[in-house]
Amino acid sequence: MLLKSINRFWKNGSVIISRNLGRYLYVICMLGLFGIAGCSNITKSKDSYQKNNSEDSSLKQNNLNEEREQLEKGYDLPIDDNERKEAERDCIKVMELISDIYKYAEKGDSSNVVLSEETVLKMQDKLKETRCPITAAVIYSNMENYKDMEDFLKKCQEKKSSKKVVYEIRSDGGINRMKYIFNGVDMYVLGTSAMWNKENKAKITYSSYTKIKEWRYTKKGWFCYELCVPELPEVSETVDGSYLVRVKPMNEQYREMSIKCVKGLGYQGHNLFNSNWDDKHMEELDYKGMYRYLYEMKYQKEFSDESYPEGIPKDEFECVIMEYLPVTAKQLQEYVTFDKKKQIYTWGEAGSFNYIPSFIGTSVPEVTKIKENKNGTVTLTVDAVCEMVLCDDAAITHELIIKFNKDGGFKYLGNKILENPARKIKAQDNKNNYLKFSISIDDFISCYNKYYWNDKGVHYLQPYSEWNSSVQSFGKHKGDIHSEFKTDKKVWTLPTITIYTAEGEDIAIILPVIYIIITK
Repeated sequence: MLLKSINRFWKNGSVIISRNLGRYLYVICMLGLFGIAGCSNITKSKDSYQKNNSEDSSLKQNNLNEEREQLEKGYDLPIDDNERKEAERDCIKVMELISDIYKYAEKGDSSNVVLSEETVLKMQDKLKETRCPITAAVIYSNMENYKDMEDFLKKCQEKKSSKKVVYEIRSDGGINRMKYIFNGVDMYVLGTSAMWNKENKAKITYSSYTKIKEWRYTKKGWFCYELCVPELPEVSETVDGSYLVRVKPMNEQYREMSIKCVKGLGYQGHNLFNSNWDDKHMEELDYKGMYRYLYEMKYQKEFSDESYPEGIPKDEFECVIMEYLPVTAKQLQEYVTFDKKKQIYTWGEAGSFNYIPSFIGTSVPEVTKIKENKNGTVTLTVDAVCEMVLCDDAAITHELIIKFNKDGGFKYLGNKILENPARKIKAQDNKNNYLKFSISIDDFISCYNKYYWNDKGVHYLQPYSEWNSSVQSFGKHKGDIHSEFKTDKKVWTLPTITIYTAEGEDIAIILPVIYIIITK
């Protein structure tokens, strides 16, 4: 009907529109207008969708970039909700096991609770029943259930995926739960901490997930690792991510000798343990620096320097020093600033209480060998276990000569700094300009970094896992494993370390022979 009306209209050439046709045209026009309006809205909606979609994509990409950047940094990593809940639940359960011990323990009047070593060890003994590895914040204490942790680390050394939970009892009675996760390449740690509130109820304080930058398990049984942490210029001060965990138990005789002879002195504020001396060469010892520590060893109480603003009275100073060292009063008055008029040993401008701690100063001395000599003296081999920055279970090794008295007392007779065989690298052979060594690559890296640190204040070599390695396909070393380290893998940097070892040898653990080329 509509087509017929239109045909008639064009044939007549008339401008008059019939009533019916007008109705139809009106409908067509209205539909056309709606169509145009609809097309306009579709176009606008499409543009808006594309814009929103672009913004969403951009936002998602930014988020992905931020996540990727954070993953590369290795700290403040996202924690799986189930993992977090499990860690917090386990922490609270463990805290409940020792709640009675904490409740009735002597806590003192200070707002910062510090429990006695006996209480902390009692808590550790209680937590043995969890069958998890348990450590305690007590010097020379062993890890309970250590076999599981040792098995875990050995699997990691074999590049096998594994995980293990370790609990640490802090000196405030709180708990750190550390879940170490190794994926066959990298190691991570999920740390969760719990503490006691004023009502003696356990509460979670924090959880963190961090990549371990480098790690090693030493022959002495220490798990040494360094966490990824914020670095300059992101932070204004250096953040230390170094940790040392004793896994293998300490020999009981070595522990007793460590507590009796070296624990009280340590390495801070004096040079008794980190310098060479004997009974004929004692003039360079820092007597004022060691006095505080010898006083506390003798009297088993804290020394108060406020009681001696000018210095130590002659008789008191000589009584303490001469009990532990083979030195005379006359020698002391020559070696130490002495005021004859006041009869006191003065502190001086660079006294022991102005001491600025170093990394070695924070170390804990640990006896690792006892040798009885024919002349009645005893030689103790002592390692300085340094966690801060160096993360080394033998930052210094020294031999301390001691003479024991019949009454149980003793005197220090001499000290000798040793060159650790793993730190002092000597070439067995030098042919064709190649140095031949019989050491592990880990020991070489550690030694090289120690000397580089002394000169530059940083470690140069990265763990062996970060080196470029391949089988040599040509030349005199064809078939050998060729390993090379450069600070930038794409650019030739100096010094560059190149190592060759026979194919099939496990270069990361023990090497019978390796060839090292250092290009400077």
